[in-house]
Amino acid sequence: MDKKALTEKVKEHLQVLCSEIGERRVGSFKNREATAYAKKVLEESGWQTKGTELSVIDWKTEGATLTCNGQSFEVFSSHYSPGCSVQAELIAVHSIDQLEQATITDKVLLLYGEIASQQIAPKNFPFWNPEEHQHLISVLEKGNPKAIICATERNSATAGGVYPFPLFEDGDFHIPSVYMKDTEGERLLPFAGQTVELISKAIRIPETAFNVIAVQNNERKDRIVITAHIDTKIGTPGAIDNGTGVAVVLLLAELLKNSTANYPVELVIFNGEDYYGAPGQLQYMEENIGKFNDILLNINIDGAGYLEGPSCFSAFELPESIQKALCDILRNNSNLVEGLPWYQGDHSLFIQKGRPAIAVSSQWFIENMESQEITHTPKDNPDIVNYERVAECAIGIAELISKL
Repeated sequence: MDKKALTEKVKEHLQVLCSEIGERRVGSFKNREATAYAKKVLEESGWQTKGTELSVIDWKTEGATLTCNGQSFEVFSSHYSPGCSVQAELIAVHSIDQLEQATITDKVLLLYGEIASQQIAPKNFPFWNPEEHQHLISVLEKGNPKAIICATERNSATAGGVYPFPLFEDGDFHIPSVYMKDTEGERLLPFAGQTVELISKAIRIPETAFNVIAVQNNERKDRIVITAHIDTKIGTPGAIDNGTGVAVVLLLAELLKNSTANYPVELVIFNGEDYYGAPGQLQYMEENIGKFNDILLNINIDGAGYLEGPSCFSAFELPESIQKALCDILRNNSNLVEGLPWYQGDHSLFIQKGRPAIAVSSQWFIENMESQEITHTPKDNPDIVNYERVAECAIGIAELISKL
């Protein structure tokens, strides 16, 4: 299949994933619809597939309201937070030191300034969980306020382009919370000490989701594992993050179906990279206990195909033979370049297990990761995709596997 035909396939896949299905939050019907679509495409290309069921929660809200002394303030239910309907004294805190000294039990707590400057890692997130985040959650749980209001500013480094962003996005954190713009927090601050009424109409719903894994045979030794996550954050159609990654995997199912490569290939559609608990990744790790040394290489696609600039292949601890093959591929493809190292993706779980990895993305995205305001927002739609770049990623990966 030539690049033109592959480019048309990319358009078809993104039309389904990002336009017809759209937001694919873990636990939602749309998420299950997306994994069913991926499984069907993989099977049509002749791959043996299985769907690994995951126990997750879905989450919905009908909005939130905050009032004090006859004034209303714009707030939003924090993603995956339980709902609430409370009246209590408002207490405001801007630092962890101040929080440790404050009496917050049965109060409504406003977090603003320094303490609300970056998104807090979910309490049970396995891959990144700074001690200061764990400490903050511990202090809050011991203090047990009735609810938390989080006034957040822009922070692309930890929250993508979302403004304001939910400080807590954690189904394992059970204190109800809402979030607001930092400017709205400034309006609310003078009301500290007064009684506020906070209502958040949010609910958690036990649900299921699925990983999809595809193989051509039962040979598991020295396998190449190609991965992409199919889920999205709430409120985004997830084109670059990560409809294009899924599209590359689906193209590779076609390109590699008659492959005579020396190493078996495993295609993995992960569910949970943009979800607080990474359930799909944890399930895969559990299924592969004692088997990670059987993995020759991970190739993870996330953030590929942005409208501007070339695609990039970032290498992590590659053996000399694979590094040489990668250099040959990049030398012969002008739209593929070597990328800077970055770790905010599913390749990290393989790196942590001591396996070589290549992260495939867009150079513009990697170089502007901490300043762009696209990911996790409605702006991440097919209008910002260069379909040819996506097809070229698939071709480059297929050529690399052939060289090996």
